[in-house]
Amino acid sequence: MIKQTTLATTVEISGLGLHTAVAVSVRLLPAPPDAGYIFIRTDLGGFELPANVEYVVNCSYATTLMRTGVMLSTVEHLLAALRGMNVDNVYIEVDNLEVPIMDGSAEVFVEMIKQAGIVEQPADRRVLRVRERISVEHDGRRIHIEPCDDYKIDCTIDFPHPLIGVQRFEFNAADEAAFVREIAGARTFGFTAEIDAMRRANLIRGGSLDNAIVLTPDGMLNRGGLRFPTEFVRHKILDIIGDLSLIGMPILGCIRAERSGHLLHTMLMSKLLRNDAAWEIVDAPVEANSVLAY
Repeated sequence: MIKQTTLATTVEISGLGLHTAVAVSVRLLPAPPDAGYIFIRTDLGGFELPANVEYVVNCSYATTLMRTGVMLSTVEHLLAALRGMNVDNVYIEVDNLEVPIMDGSAEVFVEMIKQAGIVEQPADRRVLRVRERISVEHDGRRIHIEPCDDYKIDCTIDFPHPLIGVQRFEFNAADEAAFVREIAGARTFGFTAEIDAMRRANLIRGGSLDNAIVLTPDGMLNRGGLRFPTEFVRHKILDIIGDLSLIGMPILGCIRAERSGHLLHTMLMSKLLRNDAAWEIVDAPVEANSVLAY
């Protein structure tokens, strides 16, 4: 049987919030079996906010959670790192209202996890196995999940920009080595034409060339270039992994996404979980994934 995992020790990092521009520290701590991911607002007396889809309140440009009026924003990249590395149980202490953006990818969070180390726990890992196809469409965007024996994501994006255009990437999201190599380093991106409107909406106040790819009408402002030719669609897969971790456990199912975003991801999870016949909780199959030692 595959066992649940947590971190071997505590690790901490600090940075800026992308949308709030506030300084924030994040501390990852080991958690007991079946705890899942639990955010703890240390600036609010240790208030706990489980990473669960029932607490999603906003999906505009980032995923925001809220419980009894207490919010935490931009959780998706850190959650993607934890799920992508097959870490099951972690306490996440945060001392402000947004997870830091770091370099706009999940790479720094992956390095945190490697530094802390991953250890097995006594409890068996349980997964949500998809039994029926569930689809969501909205405003020309679509996503579906259907039964399969692994956790695979097939994502397509389409932007009228010379560096993007139509990009498609298929990925086995249960393979943590591939996650580190192919997905974790893909950065978030935005367009200069949208910057003023977003800042008027009190968004991306902490945005810079250090934490996002900034695209001009015919190129990009970042001097270092892209990390992958398909970095944009890879980042969308990163968002899918982070958002769908809010189901609360690993998934056995195949996802096909076309021009999706945080809203569609949340709609898909909610629709799936409302249909009891569409899923079941089972023991994790041994062949679905493995644990890397760091």
